[in-house]
Amino acid sequence: MMLNRRRSGTAKTGYYRIQGNGGQFLHGFGDGDFIRLRDEKGCEWRGTAEVTDTTIRYRFQDQEGNYISGVSDEASSGILLRDDKGNTWRGFVD
Repeated sequence: MMLNRRRSGTAKTGYYRIQGNGGQFLHGFGDGDFIRLRDEKGCEWRGTAEVTDTTIRYRFQDQEGNYISGVSDEASSGILLRDDKGNTWRGFVD
């Protein structure tokens, strides 16, 4: 029997910088599990970070219903995301 234990903790607090294909970017601050980013057009993306045993799962959505989601491991500040069109976004937390 496998148990899925959640770690009691929060995601990294700091400044997020995420870049997509073609010069697209997201940047902004996260405080624990809640993250608010802006893109190159000024649109706001709100997101959450769910901490599990060894990974952090990110989910972001803008006002138009577009979404980006992905993971990071707890040991690094690197983030790998994929949007609803299949494009890859990479970034980190300072």
